Amino acid sequence: MGFDDRKRKSATKPESGHARAAKTEPKRVSRELRCEADVDVELGRDIKVDVLNDVESVDVIGQTKGKGFQGVIKRHGFHGQPGSHGASKIHRAPGSIGQASDPSRVFKGTRMPGHMGAKRKTSVNLKVVSLDAEKNLLLVRGAVPGPNGSYVIVRAHRKGGEK
Repeated sequence: MGFDDRKRKSATKPESGHARAAKTEPKRVSRELRCEADVDVELGRDIKVDVLNDVESVDVIGQTKGKGFQGVIKRHGFHGQPGSHGASKIHRAPGSIGQASDPSRVFKGTRMPGHMGAKRKTSVNLKVVSLDAEKNLLLVRGAVPGPNGSYVIVRAHRKGGEK
């Protein structure tokens, strides 16, 4: 599945070949999606929002906003060290991260500073408020991952937590 045309001269040779086979222009974003066995899919066909006509709730998959390198207070919600009583230059530090001679290491998964955001996130069971087939718009109630203008995948909600 592809979104938004791009110039042929800026596409790679494999992308150009895929587009030529589908009798369409190369796409800016392309994704491979799983579908049911009985669904008839032709190459180059436009898929509009009307395929979700009878759906009451959807799952929205996108990439969250990237925050860059963040400390433990913003990244994990740590409280930080005291502002007085002898605290010096450690106000936003995590504190102790492990024991001394036994086990002589820091456990895997210890919450520490690092890169935050820019991860794949699925918002599940968002209610469909309205669907406008003429304008190809879908209105949902709830949090959609990612910055404004980013690409997301919308699918019918899978009940029972199936993957």
